[in-house]
Amino acid sequence: MSSSIGNNIRVTIFGESHSAAVGMVMEGLPPGEKVDMDALRAFMKRRAPGRSELTTQRKEPDEPEILSGIKDGVTCGTPVCIMIRNLDTRPSDYDEIKNIPRPGHADYTSYVRYGGFNDYRGGGHSSGRLTAALCAAGGIALQILERRGVAIRAYITEIGGFDIDEDTAAASEALDKAKAEGNSLGGIIECEASCVPAGIGDPIFNGMENDIAKAVFGIPAIKGIEFGAGFRAAAMTGSENNDDFFFDQEGCVRTLINNHGGILGGITSGETIVFRAAIKPTPSIAKEQRSVNLATGENVSIRVKGRHDPCIALRACPCVEAAAAIVILDHMAERNKL
Repeated sequence: MSSSIGNNIRVTIFGESHSAAVGMVMEGLPPGEKVDMDALRAFMKRRAPGRSELTTQRKEPDEPEILSGIKDGVTCGTPVCIMIRNLDTRPSDYDEIKNIPRPGHADYTSYVRYGGFNDYRGGGHSSGRLTAALCAAGGIALQILERRGVAIRAYITEIGGFDIDEDTAAASEALDKAKAEGNSLGGIIECEASCVPAGIGDPIFNGMENDIAKAVFGIPAIKGIEFGAGFRAAAMTGSENNDDFFFDQEGCVRTLINNHGGILGGITSGETIVFRAAIKPTPSIAKEQRSVNLATGENVSIRVKGRHDPCIALRACPCVEAAAAIVILDHMAERNKL
């Protein structure tokens, strides 16, 4: 099982949705880096459940407990291990569907992959609950990057196909309707990483796009990603898509537009890294769906009980920021930019 990412800054995620805790181990951090725990808590709270009527009512404090690697608020240079306890679990919610995979979830594929020994409660290790640990690691990476002048922010651009800026009322109405009907919606999140130095990344298989995509796809429910102009570039001509170069007043090489999304040939250009991630509708819905009983070999119907977000995108922005931060920090460390 691969639950790790990174070469110089390596992050490993552990735990399950209804286990005692989730957490992360972060290796390779430079010694002497200050970690503001209040800022880390505030960042993780943006992702935490139970904060509004439009998110799951599972209430978790998401308090990061430092087990190693940080002393007196400063990194030691040794592996940082942070644990986040699961305090509001309801594993009994899944007793009735132990052998019935939920449509849209990893229940069936995990059952096959692990021979039926997978933790099925709330999706186990494939649950969105694991993004709490991702945000713990990403929150630390963001603080280190900020001191190097790099800023990362993600924001929702679409909910259920409605543009957030142009169709705010329609998006809100669609969310309320989906929740009332026991249904769910998807969304699109855009992320910008500014002031990333030029020359970071690699060609072919270890490009900045490759590694950001890999990390972002580690967030459950992500189904697509595009950089810069993305799929729109397929309808452009070369002269429309190409970004002309010029020297700015400070003698730095810049581009007139940013269709390339800050990355060319897997390597950063110095322009803002821009990408968009598509998030599918929450697969746990109260509407009746068809499934199978793996124990009896019968076709059955299922209604998923429990506490679930009507739209995962509403809590996913910090997760996307965290994933991008971990990758950018890793590549900067490789190029001795820290």
